[in-house]
Amino acid sequence: MNTLPRYHRISADRKPARFLIARNLPVEFDEDAPLDDLWDIHDDAMQRFDRSEKLVKRDKPNEKSLLDLKTVIADRILEKCHFCDRRCGANRRKGKFGYCRIGAVSRYSSEFLHYGEEPELVPSHTVFLSGCVFSCVYCQNWGISTNPDLGMPIIPEDLSKIAAAKRGLGARNLNFVTPTPHLHTILHILAEMRINTPVIWNSNMYHSEEAAKLLCGVVDVYLGDFKYGNDGCAKKYSNAEHYWDTVTRNFLYAYNDSEILLRQLVLPGHVECCTAPIIEWVRKNIPEIRFNLMFQYRPEYLAYKYPEIDRALTHSEEARAQELLMKSGILG
Repeated sequence: MNTLPRYHRISADRKPARFLIARNLPVEFDEDAPLDDLWDIHDDAMQRFDRSEKLVKRDKPNEKSLLDLKTVIADRILEKCHFCDRRCGANRRKGKFGYCRIGAVSRYSSEFLHYGEEPELVPSHTVFLSGCVFSCVYCQNWGISTNPDLGMPIIPEDLSKIAAAKRGLGARNLNFVTPTPHLHTILHILAEMRINTPVIWNSNMYHSEEAAKLLCGVVDVYLGDFKYGNDGCAKKYSNAEHYWDTVTRNFLYAYNDSEILLRQLVLPGHVECCTAPIIEWVRKNIPEIRFNLMFQYRPEYLAYKYPEIDRALTHSEEARAQELLMKSGILG
């Protein structure tokens, strides 16, 4: 089975990235219209998008597009933020008051050609965005995720030029890491892009339903983490409420819209309560994906406070997780 076939065609420049199609799909709207009206226009435009796989040329250079509309909606959401499913409602234009402690200006800690991702993605132009909407006690990137003020402020035009340069150096995609609170900025970056490259949404999949709708027609591959098989583990280790319903909903959105490379980091002592139900749900609901079972867990950050995960995986745990995936028939 050929995994991520559309992604490979975009990466080889044989098909347009979805954001380019959205940027060339004309949509009439008033930026000052009520948000509900903008959503109605968006939903109608997405029906036209779903029927279009071709890059059309707009008749008028200044004509507004579906991508413009998505950007306007995202900017409006920023004033009562619900990009993630915590839905804290912070006005990020006025300060850093939300759970993520990120204001209107996004930052990135680093960007480079990454050779440590899945083989389909390498080399990947990976942009590590600062901050996170989770609080994982074992986070291996805690220096970035817990510090939203780390790194350079993003100027969309500048980052689009960097992406073009990296594409010229052989990048197969543009990979946004921990992107959820930066959705508005990413849309602005894509609006400035003049190259064809697949967009990777490298995420914990804890975004809101509104964010999921904005991502439809923009993202080419969801590189999604599925961490927990129940709400109890999610709350204990990542301080995430209603995790299962949120993440399964978003994976279904992604499955119906684009392609998925799913990551499941196996936690020590959590094969039966987390890995097993995740594999079973995927088998029943989104079987035609690429499933990456990951054994890279190591106890970092605050894991020492949780004795049950303050250790490495055992060989028997790894073997059990591999057995579950093999029996499921899902492509690993």
